[in-house]
Amino acid sequence: MENPHGVCDGGDLDCGSGLLLIIKKAMDPLLDGQVLEVRSRERTVSEDLPAWCRMVKHEFLGSKLGDNTTRYFIRKGSEQVELKADLEAAQGYQWSVRVQGDQNLTAKVHSRNHTFMVGQPADFSHSVPAPSAIDYFLSSLSACLTVGFRAQASKRNIEIDHLELSLKGGLENVLYHMELEEKGSPKVNRISGTFYVSSPADEEVLEDLWENTIKRSPIYQTLLSAVKMDIKFSVVF
Repeated sequence: MENPHGVCDGGDLDCGSGLLLIIKKAMDPLLDGQVLEVRSRERTVSEDLPAWCRMVKHEFLGSKLGDNTTRYFIRKGSEQVELKADLEAAQGYQWSVRVQGDQNLTAKVHSRNHTFMVGQPADFSHSVPAPSAIDYFLSSLSACLTVGFRAQASKRNIEIDHLELSLKGGLENVLYHMELEEKGSPKVNRISGTFYVSSPADEEVLEDLWENTIKRSPIYQTLLSAVKMDIKFSVVF
C-alpha cells in the first residue's frame, strides 16, 4: 500500500453523517494523483466509500483492516468535487418534521423515515400513552450531548467504555400551562443532571472532550441563554 500524502480520521461516522465532508476537506490541499488515507470504524464505509470514489472520479486503492479501525486509501482524481459548494450546502441544510394531531391528546410526528407519538406537553403520570413534549425536550438535549461526546471521542481515537446522562427539568409555573393559575410562565426554567463516562483515557483528556462537546452541541448552545443549566461531568473508574 502506498505511503499516504494525507490522513483523516472519521471515527464512527458513516458516509451520510459527515464523513464525506471530512474526506473532501482533507483531500482539498492534495495534488492530483496523491493519496489520502481515511481511517474509520464504521462498517458501512467499506461499501459506500468505493461507490462514492467511482462517482466523483477518485481512485479507490483498497483498504487495510486493523484491530478496531479500517484504513482506506484514495488517489485524488483530476476532476475536483467543489468543497466550497458542499460546505455551503451543509450550512444551509434545514431539518423538517410533519406533525398530525391524533386522538387522546397525542400527536403523530413524521421525521424522515421515522414516525413517533408525542403526548401532552406536561404530564405527571408514570404510565402514559406516549412520551410528553417535555420528555422529548430533555431527551433531545441528552441525546445531543451523549452522541456528540462519543462522536468527538471517536474522531480522536479515545476509547469509551460507557456513557450515561441523567437529566431533570422543571417548568417555571406548570399551573399556568394547565390554566389553573393566571400568572407566571410555562417555560422550562431549569435543567440539571450528571454526565457519567467510563474510559481508560486520562481524566483531563475526557474533561477537554466534554467542554468541546457542549461548545459544539446545537441543542445545548440553543438553550444556554434561555434555561438555567447545571450539568455536572463525572468520570467513573
